[in-house]
Amino acid sequence: MTLAFDWTAGYPSQRLPLFARNIVSTSHPLAAQAGLRMMLAGGNAVDAAIAAAAALTLTEPVSNGLGSDAFCILWDGQALHGLNASGCAPRAWTPEYFKRKHGADATALPVRGWGSVTVPGAVAGWMALSQRFGKLPFADLMQPAIEIAERGYAVPPVVQQKWANAVPLLDQQPGFAQAFMPHGRAPHVGELFKLHDAARTLRLIAQSKGEAFYRGEIAAAIARHAHEHGGAMTEADLAAYRPEWVTPLAQDYHGHTLHEIPPNGQGIAALIALGILKHFDLPRLAVDSAEAQHLQIEAMKLAFADVYRYVAEPASMECTPQQMLDPAYLASRAKLIDAKRAQDFGAGNPVKGGTIYLTAADERGMMVSFIQSNYMGFGSGVVVPGYGVSLQNRGHSFSLDARSPNVVAPGKRPFHTIIPAMLTKPKARPLLPPLGEGRDGGLVANRGPQPGPHPNPPPGGEGADPLEAVMSFGVMGANMQPQGHLQTLVRMLDHAQHPQAACDAPRWRYNAGLELNVEASMNPATVQGLIDRGHQLAVINDSYQDFGAGQFIWRLGDPASDGYVAASDPRRDGQAVGF
Repeated sequence: MTLAFDWTAGYPSQRLPLFARNIVSTSHPLAAQAGLRMMLAGGNAVDAAIAAAAALTLTEPVSNGLGSDAFCILWDGQALHGLNASGCAPRAWTPEYFKRKHGADATALPVRGWGSVTVPGAVAGWMALSQRFGKLPFADLMQPAIEIAERGYAVPPVVQQKWANAVPLLDQQPGFAQAFMPHGRAPHVGELFKLHDAARTLRLIAQSKGEAFYRGEIAAAIARHAHEHGGAMTEADLAAYRPEWVTPLAQDYHGHTLHEIPPNGQGIAALIALGILKHFDLPRLAVDSAEAQHLQIEAMKLAFADVYRYVAEPASMECTPQQMLDPAYLASRAKLIDAKRAQDFGAGNPVKGGTIYLTAADERGMMVSFIQSNYMGFGSGVVVPGYGVSLQNRGHSFSLDARSPNVVAPGKRPFHTIIPAMLTKPKARPLLPPLGEGRDGGLVANRGPQPGPHPNPPPGGEGADPLEAVMSFGVMGANMQPQGHLQTLVRMLDHAQHPQAACDAPRWRYNAGLELNVEASMNPATVQGLIDRGHQLAVINDSYQDFGAGQFIWRLGDPASDGYVAASDPRRDGQAVGF
């Protein structure tokens, strides 16, 4: 007999860091274990990441699905590689197309339905990663997800909460109720959920090494469903899609270098903010003080002002990412910050010239930072019947304003919020000194001697110092993602907090203007200090909805002997596992 537990009752719980030589950290334990199975079978971190990503389309459908987009930064043991697997607009999409469908006064693309769906890129991303870096047969990587789809899993608390919130918004979208409301409602916490249609699709993906999704049976089903419900996507749109290998952007900060995927994503916002904060002595300030948090908030505001003004697909941008990261320009932006007063910044003038995140690392030194998303929870709400393909709504991020760099166009990629990250250090320097005792009494990395600043060329480019990967990490949650990157990195690099402590610490989230959200766990004195500086803030009790969730793997030295330390965010149902 099953007890009727009160799943809302509980006490504050502390997660502890995980130490191992092979690690997978995700937002759901079954997905983490799926990745670990691949490593135990002789696979590497890429194999583990793909298996975990496939499993997460089942265990966390409120954030991603088989119709998601994805990005990845990978350290292969010698060099960094970036993968942009975000999808593009169907060939029929133009501003005129949407004005004909929705009226001449339409100002935005639909939020839900087929009018918000761009070509899904995640499966193509899995294919590209496996072909270039994987060790195991691609079909093996799909097996854990197939088992989960067929046998089902008990729905965990955080996922159930978001599922229940989405049902009233999406129950009328084509295919949604059939897939995600098996009893006419969202599943309860602990209730078994199965998605047999997805098992069928995963088998087709496994057998064809992904080809069926873009040039086979699955592609035909997606295009047919689009046509039946007024969508523009065709088999030709799917067949034409290819992910793109890219060079990550970089920003030096206090002896380390942060790497982010270049636009069309918002990772450059974290790089801009760090470049601005280099002009302040943050290590001198108390880690949780209002003064330290205020400087980070203002730097983040300045970064978002430029990102929202200039970032789009690179060919449509008015300035280059390198111009936005120009040290002299960032120094001039830093001068705008008033340490005593919150401000509402506008964009500068650079010199012209619903998401899941997972990370995996293995004892051979490979580290994978991978993010996959349907955008707004379940995304478009559209699910392809018979195949369980839940489709993202990234098209909503396009603009219908012809003056915008992000204006919709055939084959164009929209502005993206999802951003994986990687942290490196110059290889000549000690990678990480022995663990010591931090200010909070926990294990932390002693920062030791800090190398001086060095130029900021593309990773591995001419004149660049040899690099060594230090940490693979990411934080989920729309525009919370670069804010989470910034806050956790400052805690680790400037205040020597270990990854789990930096992950657990209370966060703020900048919204717009002077508006700010802070977690209820933030020190009341810090909250009052921010209010005194003019921030208009709301204290929020629901951490999941507003403050994202992260996964972190920090390299301790030689992966084969010293291994890694990993953290998993308590704001989700996740877990870090290893051996």
